[in-house]
Amino acid sequence: MTPIIRRYPIGIQTFEKLRKENYLYIDKTQYVYRMVQSNAQYMFLSRPRRFGKSLLTSTIHAYFEGRKDLFEGLAIEKLETEWVSYPVLHFDMSLGKHLDKDALSRYLHYLLQENEKRLGVVPSQVTDVNIRLTELISNVYIQTGRQVVVLIDEYDAPLLDVMHEEENLPALRNVMRNFYSPLKACDPYLRFVFLTGITKFSQLSIFSELNNIKNISMDEEYAAICGITEEEIRTQMGEDLEKLAGRLEVSPEEAFARLKENYDGYHFTWPSPDVYNPFSLLNAFADGKLNSYWFGSGTPTYLIEMLRKYKVEATGIGGRRVKAVAFDAPTERMTSITPLLYQSGYITIKDYNKLIDIYTLDIPNREVRIGLMESLLPCYIPPRETENATSMVAFLYEALTRDDMDAALRLLQEFLSTVPYCDHTDYEGHYQQVFYIIFSLLGSYVDVEVRTPRGRVDVVMRTHSTLYVMELKLDKDANAAMEQIDLKKYPERFALCGLPVVKVGISFDSETHTLGGWKIEPVSAMTIASVR
Repeated sequence: MTPIIRRYPIGIQTFEKLRKENYLYIDKTQYVYRMVQSNAQYMFLSRPRRFGKSLLTSTIHAYFEGRKDLFEGLAIEKLETEWVSYPVLHFDMSLGKHLDKDALSRYLHYLLQENEKRLGVVPSQVTDVNIRLTELISNVYIQTGRQVVVLIDEYDAPLLDVMHEEENLPALRNVMRNFYSPLKACDPYLRFVFLTGITKFSQLSIFSELNNIKNISMDEEYAAICGITEEEIRTQMGEDLEKLAGRLEVSPEEAFARLKENYDGYHFTWPSPDVYNPFSLLNAFADGKLNSYWFGSGTPTYLIEMLRKYKVEATGIGGRRVKAVAFDAPTERMTSITPLLYQSGYITIKDYNKLIDIYTLDIPNREVRIGLMESLLPCYIPPRETENATSMVAFLYEALTRDDMDAALRLLQEFLSTVPYCDHTDYEGHYQQVFYIIFSLLGSYVDVEVRTPRGRVDVVMRTHSTLYVMELKLDKDANAAMEQIDLKKYPERFALCGLPVVKVGISFDSETHTLGGWKIEPVSAMTIASVR
C-alpha cells in the first residue's frame, strides 16, 4: 500500500481548497462559532503576517455561506444546528501594496466589481468607491432578503509600507477612509463585519466612526485563534513530529525542543498558551529541516525604516516593560516603536504583572532574533562586509562549541580589523551593539546591561556549556575590564545558573577599530560554592 503523503497548506488561504484537496487543517472552527454567536456585530483581529488571518477569514466566509459539507468532522459541526446562508462580501487588501492613490482607487473598484459578479449584481458605474460599496450592500440586501456579511482581510496592507512616508501616507489613508466609511451608515443591512490586519490606524473610519467595533486581538478566549499551539501539535500532528525527528536523526522530544526554540514563544494576551508561528512550523514539517522561513519570507522595509526613525539600537528591541496602551496603540499615535514591533510579531508578550498592570515584551524565539540581527548588521558594519560577517560567525560558532573563547575573540579581532572604518565607532556602546548582534547570530542567549546587586554587566552570553560574563572597555587594557568584574563581583549574580562561569575582560582600540586585547578567567567552583 502506498503511504499517504501529508499535504501541508503552505500558502493556501482558501478554506474550500484546503478541505476538498485533503490538506492538513488545524481545527479552529470552535473560535469561528464563538465569534459569530457573540453579541458583537463588528470585530477586528490583529495578528502578524503569515499567521493564518486569511485562512480564518476564508473559513468565516464558508461558514456564513452555509457550506456545511466543508465542516464535516470539525468542532463547529457539533455546535451549529441551523447553517443559514448569508450573502458575503469578501475584500482581500493584500494586493493593494505599493500603489499610489489613483492605482489604489482602481484596485478598490476592481474588488467591488469582483464581488458584484460573484453575487450577481449589475456592476455600478459610479466613480466614488464609497458610493459603490453602499450600493452594493443595499442591492445585495434587497436582492437576497438577507443581511450582508462583510469580510475585509489585511485592511491595512495599502498603508503599511508607507507608514514612514509623511507625504504619501495621508493621501492613501484618505482613499481607504473613504472606502470604509459606508460600513456605519449601512448598519441595518449588515449581519456581521470582520476585519483583519497587523496595525491599528485610528484615523481610518473603521476605528474612528465604528465605536462599537470589538477588538478581539488581546481577548483571552481568542488567544489561539491563529497560529498553532503546543497542544495542537501533540494531538493533531504527532505523526508529523515523528517523521521530522527521523529526518533530523533525533528523538521526537528533541525535535519538539528544536521546534519550540525556533518557532514558539508567541503570546497575544496573558495568560495564553504558547503559540507557534504556523508558517515556519508547517514549512519545517514539509522540508524536514529547520530554517528561517517566516523571517526569510520578507522583512518589511517599513520596520527597518521605523527602527531608524525612533533610533532603536539592536539591544533595545526586546526587554520592554509597558502597559497595554503602549503596545496596542493606534499607529499614527505611536510615541515609540513598541506598537509596531509588537503588532508585526517581532516582540511578543512574555509576562504580565497584574498588580501594576505591566506587560513584559521580548523577542519571541530564535528565528526572529537571528533574522532581526541579520537585518540590523548592515547598520553597524558596511553592507558589503555582511557576507564576510556571516562566514566569520560560522567559524565563531565552531570555536565556542569547543569552549575556546580565545579562538573566538581572535576571529572577531581579525574580522573587525579588516572592516572599513564606519562613522560613530568612537564610543563603547557601538562595540557593545556589535557584540550583541554577532553573538545573537550564533543562536546563543545574549543580553547586555544585565543588572547585578553592584552594577551592570556589559554582556552576558550563555552557550550550551558555559556562561560568559563580559566587560568591555574602550581605549583601556583588558586588565581594567577584568578588575571591574572582580570589584563589582559580577559572577555572584550567576552562581546558580547551573553552568561554569567564565569572566572575560575585553578592550577595544578606537584607532584600529577592533579588539585591542582580552583576558579570560574561569570562576572557580570554590568561589561559586561560597556564594551559594
